[in-house]
Amino acid sequence: MSDRPSILVVDDESAILVSLGILFKNEGFEVATAQGGKAGLEALEKRPPDVLITDIRMPGISGMDILATARQQYPEMPVILMTAQAELRTAIDAVNQGAFQYIQKPFETAALVALCRRAYEHRRLKVENKSLRQEIRRRDRSQSVRPIGRSRPFLEVMKLAETVAATESTVLIQGESGTGKEVIARYIHEMSPRADGPFFSINCGALPESLLESELFGHVKGSFTGAVRDHEGLFAAAKGGAFFLDEIGETTPATQVKLLRVLQEREVIPVGGTEAVPVDVRLIAATNRDLE
Repeated sequence: MSDRPSILVVDDESAILVSLGILFKNEGFEVATAQGGKAGLEALEKRPPDVLITDIRMPGISGMDILATARQQYPEMPVILMTAQAELRTAIDAVNQGAFQYIQKPFETAALVALCRRAYEHRRLKVENKSLRQEIRRRDRSQSVRPIGRSRPFLEVMKLAETVAATESTVLIQGESGTGKEVIARYIHEMSPRADGPFFSINCGALPESLLESELFGHVKGSFTGAVRDHEGLFAAAKGGAFFLDEIGETTPATQVKLLRVLQEREVIPVGGTEAVPVDVRLIAATNRDLE
């Protein structure tokens, strides 16, 4: 987190956006504004702020809709609601649903700035606590799940695995069959910030191309014979966790092109579908081939 807190202000009135933009900039915040709920959701997805302020009543997408999205996708982000007297009951209910606080219009600018600073400090402490808890769990897991071995090459592999585990990097594990590539993959996942998420694996050489694509990316109803309902692929199902692709060297060039899209765009298009589905997963791959 930056020493200069970022803040996103969402309102359908341009005059409020201009005045609050100037206010927060003068108070040392990095400020972004969005006019209307739709623009607010787009700005939230493009660059999640440290603190989000939104008006409750806006045409189309309301402040409650934005609150729901923020709570689902960014649970540590404090959301402050701006409310008129008539919406006060709604604002109180929203706080019970996870909003940080509400402020009633018309409000004093000093009170709003103080509330935002308190919200930022609350977020900072939550992030620090989460990081500390993850480090404690990582050390505990390191003692209980670390593969056993004493040779120098093995210890060097373990050190490299533990180093890369703390990052979001895509990992390729190379080695002959039976040398424990999946063991290393699971260890990397257990040592990562995603350890509380799922760990899925698939052997790319065990399935024909058409079935492999359906398992990886999912399919929509009617996309092929036997597709009687929509099917979520493993990339989407592994949300928040890791996906291990064993024997990645066995995939066809056509499948590799689709895998490249996953790596670059972080989204998949189900077989027979037209709309991309975002994925949040760490990719770990392994092969016994000399890929070069």
